[in-house]
Amino acid sequence: MDEIIYGSPLGPRATSVVPTDDFKLLLTFNNGEQRIFDAKSLFQYSMYEPLKNIGFFKQVKLDRMCVYWNDDIDICPDTLYRQSVPA
Repeated sequence: MDEIIYGSPLGPRATSVVPTDDFKLLLTFNNGEQRIFDAKSLFQYSMYEPLKNIGFFKQVKLDRMCVYWNDDIDICPDTLYRQSVPA
């Protein structure tokens, strides 16, 4: 059953995330799709500077709503889906 917020269904949400050595995230979504998100596109924003450290980048976590690294760095689930490409 799709989740609905304010009368609209939520978009696909990641159910697994695997970081790669080239700053990409291999994502599996709750609709069964596997997609690749290139996190290098975030490096232009100062809040994502820490992700340039591959050790930190690989500490990525996933909760029910988004991909995150710590309390300050996360990525909106809609952005992950829209800006990723099929694997």
